[in-house]
Amino acid sequence: MTLTSHALTRPASTTEAVLRRLVARVPGSSGATWKLTEVYTGETLVELPQSTPSDIEQAFAVAREAQRKWAAMPVKERLAVFKRAHTIFVDNARAVADLIQVESGKNRRMAIEETCDPPMVMSHYLRRAARLLAPRKRGGPIPLLTTSTEIRRPKGVVGVIAPWNFPFATGISDAIPALMVGNAVVLKPDNKTALSPLYGVQMLEEAGLPKGLFQVVCGEGPDVGPTLIDNADYVMFTGSTATGRVIGERAGRNLIGCCLELGGKNPMIVLEDADLAETVQGAIFGAFGNTGQICMHIERIYLPESRYDEFKNAYVAKTEALDVRAAYDFGPDMGSLVSVDHLRRVKAHVDDAVAQGATVLCGGKPRPDLGPAFFEPTILEGVTKDMLCGVTETFGPVVALHKYRTVDEAVELANDTDYGLNASVWGGDVDAARAVASRIESGNVNINDILATAYAAKGTPSGGVKSSGVGARHGDQGLLKYTDVKNVALLKKQVMGARPGQSYEKYVEGVLSGLKLMRRFRIR
Repeated sequence: MTLTSHALTRPASTTEAVLRRLVARVPGSSGATWKLTEVYTGETLVELPQSTPSDIEQAFAVAREAQRKWAAMPVKERLAVFKRAHTIFVDNARAVADLIQVESGKNRRMAIEETCDPPMVMSHYLRRAARLLAPRKRGGPIPLLTTSTEIRRPKGVVGVIAPWNFPFATGISDAIPALMVGNAVVLKPDNKTALSPLYGVQMLEEAGLPKGLFQVVCGEGPDVGPTLIDNADYVMFTGSTATGRVIGERAGRNLIGCCLELGGKNPMIVLEDADLAETVQGAIFGAFGNTGQICMHIERIYLPESRYDEFKNAYVAKTEALDVRAAYDFGPDMGSLVSVDHLRRVKAHVDDAVAQGATVLCGGKPRPDLGPAFFEPTILEGVTKDMLCGVTETFGPVVALHKYRTVDEAVELANDTDYGLNASVWGGDVDAARAVASRIESGNVNINDILATAYAAKGTPSGGVKSSGVGARHGDQGLLKYTDVKNVALLKKQVMGARPGQSYEKYVEGVLSGLKLMRRFRIR
């Protein structure tokens, strides 16, 4: 594989003045800061203020005041902000990609793709939001004499806790539908990747979002999370299953809703009639896209015995040819891991597998000569469930190959996990592939693709099952989850109950007969 180090010049859009202006948005009354570093070099970019509990409470107070006025605006006026924002976000995509690369170390291709997510979410809900939020009049229990109207109201202030792997996409995209329905948002990005979401808030305000409505607080999860959850009316979290359990428990104690998109140990099943070239290329992205730091990326590949060697040889050759290095252009196929700490986790998973008998087909080592957190794209075989990377999400550029004899065995192996976020099935016979997909226990299943087709389908809910989460983003559900429902019911004439002089027995006979008639004529 191509692994070369070159002198780096930071993008001009990431000057110290720009970065200081962005972090000035973060409240930090204690004076404590976090050194936010350029991942490729390890050099300090800017000092990020750390928010205290009182800072967070004040951020919620400001957001609540702004939310009352925002919620009172007509839906059409709120949506007009996002029509303008769509243009601003697209026009500034390259500058956002600069920030994403600087703070996360991902390659340029993934950074620019990430910038596209918020505009896609805006575009989808600009078409759907007004219809979803309009009052919906329905029939009541008694035809003609009763009605029931479903009215949607914003929850208040939504807490969004975003991860470091897609800080801009999750930090901003998850906030967009919440804001559209009339909520305020308090966002807690990861310390390592706060710059791009802060820039996103700046662009939304440029489009006309009222100042104060979208707050950003920063700090380590245990320091910031409890106060954020205790002040929020709803929580949207993307991250690890372990942290998701803690957040879900605290939200439950507070009797507020939450949506949790958690980890995955995602399988890819290759059927016998799959196109080799397309499948190998898909597996390259599936395992090594975003340096393997995608919740929906592939960590387990199941191959038919008859094609195992053919696929393995082609896959290893293509992996070894990848261009892996630090660059702020579109050249490299793969960039860095997000931090040295995360590199240690990935290395520990590989070392544990090797110590217990797994074979490294390619990669398997850190590359400090390329940057502090670079790790080679790695393919393993002989991985078992006794190994860390056999059962636990590695979240790095590491994938294991497995053989299967029958499709039933492949499905059983794919489902043999506590997770259920994403899966991928590859085959020439689409109907056969669809039949396999229907048997996989996962919130998302892609046929002849890894993850983009499912995730980019903004009209369909995307979430996990089993230990991979609760609730979903995208689709109607992705917007309506940020609302409370008010049921306004009208009785036009007092007809419920026995009439004067009528026995209750006669009244009951009429009610029961009415139920039968309404079912017969499909009235209710």
